[in-house]
Amino acid sequence: MVMQFKNVVPFGRSFDEYSKMFNLSATDLKKTILGVADGPASFNAEGTKQGISITSIDPIYQFTGEEIEQQFNTVIDNIIDQVKATPNNWVWSYHQSPERLRENRVKVLQEFLADYELGKKSQRYCLDILPNLSFNDHNFDLALCSHFLFLYSDHYDFKFHFESIKEMLRVSSEVRIFPLLTLMLEISPHLQPIINYFQKMGYNVSIIPVEYQLQKGGNQMLVIRQ
Repeated sequence: MVMQFKNVVPFGRSFDEYSKMFNLSATDLKKTILGVADGPASFNAEGTKQGISITSIDPIYQFTGEEIEQQFNTVIDNIIDQVKATPNNWVWSYHQSPERLRENRVKVLQEFLADYELGKKSQRYCLDILPNLSFNDHNFDLALCSHFLFLYSDHYDFKFHFESIKEMLRVSSEVRIFPLLTLMLEISPHLQPIINYFQKMGYNVSIIPVEYQLQKGGNQMLVIRQ
């Protein structure tokens, strides 16, 4: 598995952000959870301290913590400058400002890095990539995909989305995906076809509003259940 790191934006989200993005209840947090495309999120590190069973997968786990931190430092200021240049695209109810967003992303990265080597040794951070996962059928109760599917619809076609979600449903009983917008703040063109296909396959599919919002209009998740 070879990955060009120069184009990667290694941003991660916190446990609190995951809880709000995916409407995670106390019951949900007792389940076995797969975090898909988690990157340098602190969700695993924070959740593990609380006794929650979380496995994170991402192709960037082929890199060292130092390499991930270097790439973060390379792109962070440019990303924040882009955010500042598009003030009408963002909702600041959670992060309050671009400066606070930067602070929060740095804090998340540091919490991830402090846990990364230990997490790799205990197989909580696994080098795995959609649409072909290495886990057994029904290995998890709940799979969460944050800021990958739908967001990068210009980079990944419908077939990739369909096969990825089907694979997530192979290894888990329920899939939740957030957000449903593309990078251009538009509803993904793959969303409705995905809903139609999985409903025809007999799955329970719904769009649920969530408390978290950073992209304007990006406050919904897709839920697909066996």
